[in-house]
Amino acid sequence: MKTETGKKFRNTDAVLDIHDRPSTGQWIGLSLQHLFTMFGATVLVPILVGIDPGIALVSSGLGTIVYLTTTKGKIPAYLGSSFAFIAAMQMLMKSDGYPAIAQGAMTTGAVYLIVSLIVGKFGSDWLDKILPPIVVGPVVMVIGLGLASNAANNAMYSDAAHTVYDFKYIAVALITLGLTIFYNMFFKGFLGLIPILLGIVSGYLVALLFGIIDLEPIKEAAWIAMPNFEVPFVQYQPKLYINAITTMAPIAFVTMTEHIGHLMVLNKLTKRNFFQEPGLSKTLMGDGAAQIVAGLVGGPPVTSYGENIGVLAITRVHSVFVIGGAAVFAVALGFVGKLSAIILSIPGPVISGISFVLFGVIAASGLKILIDNKVDFDKKKNLLIASVILVIGIGGLVFKLETFELSSMALATVLGIILNLILPETARSEE
Repeated sequence: MKTETGKKFRNTDAVLDIHDRPSTGQWIGLSLQHLFTMFGATVLVPILVGIDPGIALVSSGLGTIVYLTTTKGKIPAYLGSSFAFIAAMQMLMKSDGYPAIAQGAMTTGAVYLIVSLIVGKFGSDWLDKILPPIVVGPVVMVIGLGLASNAANNAMYSDAAHTVYDFKYIAVALITLGLTIFYNMFFKGFLGLIPILLGIVSGYLVALLFGIIDLEPIKEAAWIAMPNFEVPFVQYQPKLYINAITTMAPIAFVTMTEHIGHLMVLNKLTKRNFFQEPGLSKTLMGDGAAQIVAGLVGGPPVTSYGENIGVLAITRVHSVFVIGGAAVFAVALGFVGKLSAIILSIPGPVISGISFVLFGVIAASGLKILIDNKVDFDKKKNLLIASVILVIGIGGLVFKLETFELSSMALATVLGIILNLILPETARSEE
């Protein structure tokens, strides 16, 4: 084991601390573990949106490398495809295609960069004022619940128009759901860290038995193939997608709270304070730069992954070299054509079975934010803010004005922030 010189502090509870370099054999195995842990969720996002999963793997790896570089190799965080933007990306893919998603992804990255500069100059207290738990909790719930109908429709109908109800589809979806729950509850160790990946594999095998998978594209796919990169400004004529910007930019503030939460967990695990060194401004800058890179190569926005933080906690291996190795493997895996073909062949009901868990977990995590922060719903202000965010976000209310448009999720976030800022703490009837 080699330790980087010049580092005064070393976490003695860690098997490998942040700057410890494992042996070659350990390095490969530990990095592959992180790769498999993030794999299921990272490729699920592009499948749901309609993006080449090979590109998502590449953008995930590149984004992680950019993040590690920007934070000077001081934070062991892996970045994968973000779930927070799924609904917005699905809408944009239908209306304007990937160029709009790319522009939205780069916009969210720009928001991160701007906020990082502000935090670097003025500190981060202002973020707590515009994004308290009563705003963040319901918005996170909207992110999960807003996708529920899509998951249900894909589990029931075998056609794109959602008119042909198919019992085989719903059977596959429910079996996949049951197996995924089983893996979450009863597997431990490494297998307990990859229940989503195991659920996808098991559901795929079930779908094969039900005869709803076409294997021909897999046979025809080459082993080594260039991912279908959709590079903005190169493959497409320059165009400003105001709709994409206004839809995705507000969601950046939601993912920032996730970013900060992950840093808090990492602080406890590694016995460090990343808010001070390298500093929140640097971590936000790294995340923003990674999102811009992801958009430039044709992938979905990326964010730090709780799944990989779980690996750090269980293995007590905190080495950034291991994280960097996983990023390199992810980029390489994106060029395996057979793998991309297999991923693209995963049928809707399998994805739905997984989505019932994932989208529900997202919604439940929003509820957990409210519970952990002991938000008082006897206060009318809190009750009104949560009510407005939930109904507008889940109901699908869209604000349009000529070329300007706010999606329901973005509108709910903006209204939640405004209501929190302008409403008095106590209603007159409560005085």
